[in-house]
Amino acid sequence: MEKLQFLTYEEIQTKCERLSDVYEIDEEKFYRVVEKWADEKTTTEKKLLASFEELLLVVSNEITSMEEVLEMKPTCRMGCAFCCYFPIIINEMEAKLMKKAIENFSEERKEAVTSHLSRYYRKYGEKLDRMPALDTDTDDDFKSTYIKSQIPCAMLNTETNQCMAYEIRPIPCRTYMNYTDPLVCAGNEMPKETVSFEFLYEQYMGALNEFMRFLYEDGDTDFIDYPNDVYATDYLANWFKTKQV
Repeated sequence: MEKLQFLTYEEIQTKCERLSDVYEIDEEKFYRVVEKWADEKTTTEKKLLASFEELLLVVSNEITSMEEVLEMKPTCRMGCAFCCYFPIIINEMEAKLMKKAIENFSEERKEAVTSHLSRYYRKYGEKLDRMPALDTDTDDDFKSTYIKSQIPCAMLNTETNQCMAYEIRPIPCRTYMNYTDPLVCAGNEMPKETVSFEFLYEQYMGALNEFMRFLYEDGDTDFIDYPNDVYATDYLANWFKTKQV
């Protein structure tokens, strides 16, 4: 059987170093999303959810475009969930948007998420409570500490190793990629070979924040407490402790 050929760490580095020379992010793609929904005659809730989900899709499409330019194909596969044990950090606005999106899932799917979260917090709740408070400024090892705790993401079905809210997975999940042998993830807590496109968060959050400012000035941000929700950050698993889905 022919052995699969994967990019080496050095090849990945070389390709990624070329990115700024061969690819320019089109920020207008992000702002066109919120401009479109700002003009729609519909409820604020629908505007918020639609812009949130479409902006996440723009992020994914940008990564695909970068991969095509760099001639890189991800080796991440369904059922591979090593990175789902990383600390996923989001702000309260993103958490509320995720919860509201889940509320709009089909009844069957929503019930599956609700039941899953109940089991999840029964199993991992005490571990989460023992985790130190999020401190990215002074604790350089917080990622390693979290990974060693082996607490899966609250949205990970550990029986199937699949995300229960894949289409609304946040930026840290969406932008973390592997382009070499998948075994590097199995053998390392934080493999050096993996790539993060998390810099796209700037365009994503910039457009979303501008939209929130527009709604705020218009006097209706619905279920978002703007701007307070933007500045409150925590692990995703902590935001879902209330299980209000």
